[in-house]
Amino acid sequence: QVQLVESGGGLVQPGGSLRLSCAASGSDFSFYEMGWYRQAPGWQRDMVATITSGGSTSYVGSVKGRFTISRDNAKNTVYLQMNSLKPEDTAVYYCNVVHVLNRQRNYWGQGTQVTVSS
Repeated sequence: QVQLVESGGGLVQPGGSLRLSCAASGSDFSFYEMGWYRQAPGWQRDMVATITSGGSTSYVGSVKGRFTISRDNAKNTVYLQMNSLKPEDTAVYYCNVVHVLNRQRNYWGQGTQVTVSS
């Protein structure tokens, strides 16, 4: 059974930084794409950043240059470094992993709240 445990959310002032972590267990994650999504109240859940097992990354336009996704395959962990945070980044952030050969093997973490406010 795949489990994802997120950490690192919290309250931060505009312009501040946070680093989210997601530790995965229950499978060989070298065959999984990993990513972060976010959902603000009243909005759908949207992709923030993804990273392939080979390290290729993609970002939504609004976070390019401010957020960095990375992964440690030895630790089965994906990170999201968030800098220059803005109030519009406020949302629940979810970790996601999906098997590259079987997209039905798609798993979500429980979510961690990020609030950017003065």
